[in-house]
Amino acid sequence: MKFLKIKYPFIVIISILILVSCSSDDDSDSSAINPKAENLKPLGVSAADILSQNSYTSLTIELAYSSAYRPLQQTLDDFKTFLLQRVNKPDGVTFIETEIITPLVSTQTLDEIKELEAEQRTQYTVGDDIAVFVYFTHAKADTDTETSLTLGTAYLNTSLVIFERTLKDISVSQNVDLYILEETTLQHEMSHLFGLVNIQGDDIHSNHEDNAHRKHCIVNDCLMYFESNTKSFFRNRISIPFLEPLCIEDLQAKGGK
Repeated sequence: MKFLKIKYPFIVIISILILVSCSSDDDSDSSAINPKAENLKPLGVSAADILSQNSYTSLTIELAYSSAYRPLQQTLDDFKTFLLQRVNKPDGVTFIETEIITPLVSTQTLDEIKELEAEQRTQYTVGDDIAVFVYFTHAKADTDTETSLTLGTAYLNTSLVIFERTLKDISVSQNVDLYILEETTLQHEMSHLFGLVNIQGDDIHSNHEDNAHRKHCIVNDCLMYFESNTKSFFRNRISIPFLEPLCIEDLQAKGGK
């Protein structure tokens, strides 16, 4: 497991998890044995599959949450717009909302999140449709401290978690627009599923990866900049940061828009 963190008086972290695959060399055989195999691969492996129409012509996003932790409708509407701008899916992008049963805990580990996904995820990659699981959890990350908070984590090829309770708490305590928090976190983590920045070492513009803060962009104004989620950033923002041109070109090289 690998988390990227930075230190300053108040920190909110959008993090990624990079896993080493231990699956069979023959993915087709493993898929025949386990129908969920296509959704159990390392982060970044399915970037081209999500972005392009070569293998999958449609994309399904499963939004999982408990009743009190559904994200704002504006967040979901704009997230779909973001996806349509980036993915090349002639048969469209579909959102499916799943209200799930959540454990009565205040924190969750990534292992616990993966267990919940295994038990309650309903949408998997089938036929020409690739599915992504987005979990808005009522719990905080077990790694949080008084000065370091995790907002979201992309942890498998088609899986990410948003720590919605943390976003809500920051919104209230720091007077930050919840929509800006949610949308920035969603777009940032989804962009990690897209393979940014250089997660698999195959970006055509790999020189824009921040060597001091790996898997993030060196351009200060980019959505994928490692420090684009600080307290001052959110307080002053009235819009969501954009992907900078080199990031977009990397997505286009993988079949995206």
